[in-house]
Amino acid sequence: MRLMMQVLVLSDFHLGKGKFLENGHINILEDFDEDEKFAEFLDHYSTGTYYFSDIHVVLNGDIFNLIQMDVDGVFTHLISEEDTAKMVEQIIEGHPVFFSALKRFLARPNKQVTYVFGNHDIAMIFPKAQRAVNLAVEAEVHFTHQFCQHGIWIEHGHRFEPINTVPRKKLLTEGPNQKEIINLPWASLFCIYMLPKLKKIRPYIDKVRPLSTYVRWTILNDFRFFIYLSWSVFTYFIRTQFRPYGRFNKNFKMSIKQIFKIAIHPKYEKNAHKVLATRKDVKIVVMGHTHITEWRRFKDGRLYFNTGTWNPVPSMDAALHKNITNLTYVSIEVNEKKGQIKNAYLNVWQGKWRPYREEITTSYFP
Repeated sequence: MRLMMQVLVLSDFHLGKGKFLENGHINILEDFDEDEKFAEFLDHYSTGTYYFSDIHVVLNGDIFNLIQMDVDGVFTHLISEEDTAKMVEQIIEGHPVFFSALKRFLARPNKQVTYVFGNHDIAMIFPKAQRAVNLAVEAEVHFTHQFCQHGIWIEHGHRFEPINTVPRKKLLTEGPNQKEIINLPWASLFCIYMLPKLKKIRPYIDKVRPLSTYVRWTILNDFRFFIYLSWSVFTYFIRTQFRPYGRFNKNFKMSIKQIFKIAIHPKYEKNAHKVLATRKDVKIVVMGHTHITEWRRFKDGRLYFNTGTWNPVPSMDAALHKNITNLTYVSIEVNEKKGQIKNAYLNVWQGKWRPYREEITTSYFP
């Protein structure tokens, strides 16, 4: 009888159509180029000594970048179930190694995959999109807003930012011809209509952390772009206050406050503490969304982790084209029989020859 289960949490891959478009041009909206490393990761945890082990992979949001993909050549906020299914098919076609790895992993004994929705892939709530994934991997992936088992709480984290979420009961709204579409929040609309234009000029603009430092850098070193960026954000913000599809996020003061807070340097330990305050049964909270790897131990011994991202993150040397890529993930060992967490780790995946490096190791839980 197997007593131990291992939960592996990864987030923020931002898969798009693939590295190259049909015309052979580079896809500037594709953020993910670690398909081979992801395949090695899944093979490591499903072969050898792990072949019969209980391994539960949780893909914690923004795995697909559905708000930066076109539908039949058009970028639109009118994202229906049919449109989402088309985009998922394009992602599958553009990342064959990624989905072949998932298929192999799920074909092996005692392996599970859960997909948690994020703000970039909230359209995965549509059943047709989920079926497209399950068909590609020839197995059942579980889709959910939050994962909560054995004292582990996993969510993407975007719900704590009003500009990045809408109430769950209002996720769908009526579009043209009475067709149901995703009711996108303000920030998602910005990603659809403004971000592609900005990325054509500065491809790394959405990846820099902290963004506020980069904006200050542009004032001295890239002033023309600073003026263009400031004017674009301001005019877009004003326009969206009067459009019907932004009606659930029209609070001007709240949006400005949230934009400022996010731009400074988002840290989510306070949000994790909110979850722990309402769920006494939870010992570990894991989030993503910020692209910033974090961990905190609270006074009562409970823990918060942020898995970061597998995308390149330009530091403040972004203008010098210096990128940092850390393939971070959280690994949690659970005694299923006792329902207790044994250990938790924040690791960096390195590859099959030297699989991972432990950044943080914890073994005490109240």
